[in-house]
Amino acid sequence: MEDKRMQATVKYSGVIPDYSPEKMNDAFEEFRQNYPEFETTLILDRLRELEYARLDRHDQIYMDYTGGGLYASSQLLKHMELLQHNVFGNPHSENPTSMAMTKLVDQTREKILSFFNASPDEYVVIFTPNATGALRLIGEAYPFERGGQFLLTTDNHNSINGIRIFAGSKGALVNYIPVSSSELRVDEEKLDIYLDQAIPGGNNLFAYPSQSNFSGVQHPMEWIEKARKKGWDVLLDSAAFVPTNRLDLDQWNPDFVSISFYKIFGYPTGLGCLLARKDALNKLKRPWFSGGTVSMVSVRKENWYRLHQGNEAFEAFEDGTINYLSIPALEIGLNHIEGIGVDTIHKRVMGLTGWLLDKMQALKYPNSQALVKIHGPSVPEKRGATIAFNLYHEDGRTFDCHTILDAANEAGISLRTGCFCNPGDGEISHEISRNEMAECFEKLDSSSRYPYGSDCKNCEACLAVKTKMESIRVSLGLVTNFSDVYRFMHFLSGLMLEPEAQIIESEKVKQRVFLRRGP
Repeated sequence: MEDKRMQATVKYSGVIPDYSPEKMNDAFEEFRQNYPEFETTLILDRLRELEYARLDRHDQIYMDYTGGGLYASSQLLKHMELLQHNVFGNPHSENPTSMAMTKLVDQTREKILSFFNASPDEYVVIFTPNATGALRLIGEAYPFERGGQFLLTTDNHNSINGIRIFAGSKGALVNYIPVSSSELRVDEEKLDIYLDQAIPGGNNLFAYPSQSNFSGVQHPMEWIEKARKKGWDVLLDSAAFVPTNRLDLDQWNPDFVSISFYKIFGYPTGLGCLLARKDALNKLKRPWFSGGTVSMVSVRKENWYRLHQGNEAFEAFEDGTINYLSIPALEIGLNHIEGIGVDTIHKRVMGLTGWLLDKMQALKYPNSQALVKIHGPSVPEKRGATIAFNLYHEDGRTFDCHTILDAANEAGISLRTGCFCNPGDGEISHEISRNEMAECFEKLDSSSRYPYGSDCKNCEACLAVKTKMESIRVSLGLVTNFSDVYRFMHFLSGLMLEPEAQIIESEKVKQRVFLRRGP
């Protein structure tokens, strides 16, 4: 059947690239020969037809799994059926409806521990709104102080970067481990130098992502044991890792792990968790209390006593009433993923990622100028299914990312542009200097009208830096198929076929016009 979405290319290039189902079938046969393990993942094609049919019904090419996963139809039906046939109350009580809900919440905690192979004797599950909520708990409660330090990789999400505010305000040292400009990986020798600087007897926290949300780089799990032996508590951000990789907490023992469940199976949103080792959790001291986190509080005496550790450890960190009606949907989602197999998902996305990386880097103009520059690893080894890149005209000029986003939207392709809340990777990838950033912040700080940076969008220095830092990101996931990546490559190849055509941007980029120059 003819692909109507791909005809949207006429809007931005004036030319429809050569596309047909027959050519895609030929490419698929070649792909299967080069990636034979893909044959073991065919269950996902049938699953897409049954559970995610809306993708093809709406002719959508979804390539933003790092932004959020997709839910199966059966997940919704099972959750609605549970709610429709039962009566559940706030679990902060011992009446029948509360106890029924408490049982399901406890059951979900057990399921989460089992899914990540974490012993209930060693780990506890603390429900949070998302991975960011889990990281905020660490930031506010970790015993940062003078004589301690916070060490983090340059490659980190802003929710990890933000912890430095808590650390610095309490007098702890804050240090970043640099990443290389080529593959955005950490030099192991430099890592050892930083880890050797743990302050004996101090509170030392080391934070890094198991998979970069920017480049897809997978940083070694072996760092966990290495850091702990040198006197560090380890915070592992696994939000981008766990949707397509197995996290085994019996094999790897970080002190804290942050997770967003919607990135694994799409529904429900608004729920994540902090997985914490019980002995590490004992170090955390919350600076305030709220409903559900204290065992005794007085207004007249103006004193309070928080819930003790042990079996009630999680309650001391879950503020107020948890999102209890949505929590059973987590068990449904985890059962759904287990029924497929995380390893099956991993094989599927990494085969497609390998093919996509090869094909993207093969796109070159007649003068040998590459269309695509990959930020991070250019091969599938030691990386995930997230690819950050920029696109270039034949004369070397960069395509404006908003232009590409608009064109992708017209073609029914969901991708993402920006810096993806990972300024470290963005600054390194685009060679943005410390001086450039200093100039931006200096102008913001000197603004009397907008003293808190709210006028950042109108500051020329900041606008230049933000525009320079922007990249494009595609990420594969649970039900990505070959058609998705093939059609995406078809979309990219169309960008090379604009003769003397204009690319007109949308209103949000002020109708700037980019003209392709001649040879």
